[in-house]
Amino acid sequence: MVHVDLNADMGESFGPWPMGSDAALLEVVTSANVACGFHAGDPDVMARTMALAVQHDVGIGAHPGFADLQGFGRRRMTLSHDSLRNLVRYQLGAAQAMARSVGGEVRHLKLHGALSNMASEDLTLATACYDAALSVDPDIIIMVLAATRQQAAVESLGCNWAGEIFADRAYNDDATLVDRSLSGAVIHDPDEAARRMVEMVKAGAIITRSGAHIPAAVDTICLHGDGATAVQIARTVRTALADAGVTLKRFKGRQGAISNA
Repeated sequence: MVHVDLNADMGESFGPWPMGSDAALLEVVTSANVACGFHAGDPDVMARTMALAVQHDVGIGAHPGFADLQGFGRRRMTLSHDSLRNLVRYQLGAAQAMARSVGGEVRHLKLHGALSNMASEDLTLATACYDAALSVDPDIIIMVLAATRQQAAVESLGCNWAGEIFADRAYNDDATLVDRSLSGAVIHDPDEAARRMVEMVKAGAIITRSGAHIPAAVDTICLHGDGATAVQIARTVRTALADAGVTLKRFKGRQGAISNA
């Protein structure tokens, strides 16, 4: 039986400035990637979001990014690998503390924004970030952009990992995401997003903007939480997958290369 996890990035509000529809999304998804205060979020938002996740039995993940509130973590930054390691450790530790305080636990980690995009292209950078997370929690599941350098990093580290594809983003032929500045990079039509996800899950592959199929570990689907149609996309994708006979449940994590999974 085919099954897949649905995840969303959330906990991105800051003080009195709201962002996203976390409460509604938590009724749809099976995993939540919670901002850790560097690119978005704050301690109160983290605690509130994680408490809601616990109430809905949604898996909690840490979502570390660059210290870039103004740019929402989407601006590339140059840091030493030692600084990157500590950046990841710091945010993961904060997420673990908040999750425990509301009766939950952090079971996975997913890099955010520009940090994630850079790790999808740079094996050494990805390895530094993931090795840092594993130094805090050796059993954590690392969520990676499937078929990129991120996946190569976790395969070489031998850790628990899950492959992710995106419902609302277009793909280049190297499995990286089309730059947001380009037309068609972000998909806003719920029906289009749902159709693409059913097709990719059944194919076990990423389908790029050019139509190429890249075999991939499709363990979880990301539904971005900050778009105007985010909740509608989430609900439409979930319904379409269920109608196609795909079971929705949290990922367990895998180890080693995809060919050995």
